[in-house]
Amino acid sequence: MKVVGLPLVVGVDGSESSMRAVDWAADEAVLRGVPLRLVYASLWERYEGAALAETLGRRSEQVLADDILDTAARRAHRRDSDLKVTTEVLPEDAVSALLHEGGNACALVLGSRGRSGVAEVLLGSVCLAVAAHADCPVFVLRGSHDNQARTGMLHTIALGVGEEQQNSEAVRFAFQEAQRRGAALDAVRAWRCPAHESVDHPLLAGEPARLHEERAVEILESVLSEFAAEYPSVELRRRTAEGPARRVLLDASMRADLLVVGALRRRSHLGLQLGQVAHTALHHSRCPVAVVPQWG
Repeated sequence: MKVVGLPLVVGVDGSESSMRAVDWAADEAVLRGVPLRLVYASLWERYEGAALAETLGRRSEQVLADDILDTAARRAHRRDSDLKVTTEVLPEDAVSALLHEGGNACALVLGSRGRSGVAEVLLGSVCLAVAAHADCPVFVLRGSHDNQARTGMLHTIALGVGEEQQNSEAVRFAFQEAQRRGAALDAVRAWRCPAHESVDHPLLAGEPARLHEERAVEILESVLSEFAAEYPSVELRRRTAEGPARRVLLDASMRADLLVVGALRRRSHLGLQLGQVAHTALHHSRCPVAVVPQWG
């Protein structure tokens, strides 16, 4: 197997969710022809040390981490014995470690929850923080509770199309994913007719909804036309749907292998930089979600 390019990085913590992420990421690394890098963030031993662990009669975090990574590497090699896999224990908290790793990765892959998760449907805080701040695309393995997190089941990539000039990176990423997988691209633009706009409005007399839908069609064409020409082999399905964008995309996730959403980043902003649509997708999508940063 010829391996080139930046690695695909997976955060591993020993949970079943993270091990499913290893399986998925191994397939993705093979598909991309890139190495797989497995990392375990271990902040506890950085401050308390292995000697204290032995004094307390507790197993060293380093030994535990090595065992978890060794198990994860063997699991990845079961997917493809020729896959190049590297592992490392990082003496940092999970969010800091993964954000740092993202600076030298083609993408990050995370399970939907870690060892501290309380319910399969809830998103772990590490996933949310990493998806909100990473400089590279972040895959979060939603949908794994019903096995939809397998690669290539439905042969469709779903893309949420936002405002013009605000999601070009996400659109390009979605086209690349569709081309790489030989999948169709379902590009969806949600639209709504605000309640205050009625047939009494002088500019909307008789057909307020139609004008909003036409505007959605125009945005789709404007956003997609350049990329459709650049990726002619991708089967593109342009679609508008009435309703809140969050609901429309969750519906699309039920018929897709991957849901791609953009996340506008501003370097001066320190809070979560996801937006309501991406935030909802990460919590409730029925398939894996790719959050693609778009710098503005």
